[in-house]
Amino acid sequence: MNQLAVVNRQQATLPTIIGQAPARFPIGGKIRAGIKVLTQAAARHPEAALIYEAGVKAGKVFEEIETEITRAVPDLKYPLVPKNVPYFTARRADFAMPEVADLILEKFGEDRGDGVTRLYRFPVVFPADSWQAIMPHALMCYGASQLKYWSEYSPDGRERYCMTFDPVPVDGNGKRTVRIFGGRKHVARAENGGRCDPENCTEYQAKQCNLTGRFIFLIPGIPSINAIELATNSFYSMNAARQTLETVGFLRGGRIGGFLDGKASFWLTKRQHEVSMIGEDGQPRRVAQWLIELEAPVDLTRLLRVDGHENRLIEGERAAAVLNGAAPTRDDSAIHVDAEGATGGAAADAIGHEDKAPSLPPTNALAELSPAKATPAPAPVATDALGQLFDLLSALQIPRERFERYVKKKYGAGWNRNPSGIKRVLSAVEGFKSNRGGLLAAVEVELDVIV
Repeated sequence: MNQLAVVNRQQATLPTIIGQAPARFPIGGKIRAGIKVLTQAAARHPEAALIYEAGVKAGKVFEEIETEITRAVPDLKYPLVPKNVPYFTARRADFAMPEVADLILEKFGEDRGDGVTRLYRFPVVFPADSWQAIMPHALMCYGASQLKYWSEYSPDGRERYCMTFDPVPVDGNGKRTVRIFGGRKHVARAENGGRCDPENCTEYQAKQCNLTGRFIFLIPGIPSINAIELATNSFYSMNAARQTLETVGFLRGGRIGGFLDGKASFWLTKRQHEVSMIGEDGQPRRVAQWLIELEAPVDLTRLLRVDGHENRLIEGERAAAVLNGAAPTRDDSAIHVDAEGATGGAAADAIGHEDKAPSLPPTNALAELSPAKATPAPAPVATDALGQLFDLLSALQIPRERFERYVKKKYGAGWNRNPSGIKRVLSAVEGFKSNRGGLLAAVEVELDVIV
């Protein structure tokens, strides 16, 4: 099995000399969400302004421009400051093949009346079906030249640890460092028992440690063997993108990689929102920010159609049920349109909201899901899967009230109307057969996320 298939199916790789971690996507370039501009002090220095303008025109990265300015004007320790803008930047210096940046701007750049072609919106295709793989993130603290601390969760998801590099050991004489096989070891930080506790963390309170994440994707029409990344520090952007990816994944039977309906792509853009922030005085305030937004410009009802392989499986199970003496049943999970043109079924639950996350109606999910429910009659495959799910939850002693809230929040209110959705939830729970604590932790983590 090739490495990409391993990532898409989230299976473990075979042990090798260099480790057993899942495959990582090689990155061939970076698109940036913002820019840096001269500070007021730097703008008063003609030499600093000339270096900045020349660097921007040449497509240099801002770190390089900043270094050139500080060398030319030593008095300016921090000559550049970040600025939130409504567009992305694709600079030649950020790509292993600089021509790729030119091609991205050529194909997707727009001139919105100011005479400058900028990247406001572009299509993306994700190379994996796990949103954690295509949107990795953690709390990170950087020193002068390298990463100092970062957060990692325990295998059961219950504890978040603050990790750092183990000091390089020296030999018995104390004069030579020991050669380390496989790079420096990772250990839990000594302070605070190794736990990541932002409220009691000196670095986090000093704004030296921040949430750091990135999107990893391919761009249709851009020839490259490597993926492209877009870094972000915005919790709002990443949380909204997670909801979009989970919604689409639910409608597509767990798939978010590839083209949405065979031809449509996700799109990354920026939209201005008012977000809540805590000021230095401790008082909440709302400020306008341009946030990264993930769009799925496709008719969501099309995503609810079962693909050919799954459809054959369902029809086969129905045929077997008929041969065994069961009466044929109608598939109420399918999308139906009444005479007035109103869409019903699972699609109505999925697309009838302004935000992209599924809603949480105050109905009793377990009563809704009960196999004994007579109208409408579920297909045999759905009945069997629901029965297996309830039996498994009972065996694992998972509180149904908590699971009810969890499954609605994670998979949407209409998951039980789609055979693919039922099977996906059952498959996810089956993965915790020997790890009840892990399932409980997953439920608690999901319910604790602020949406």
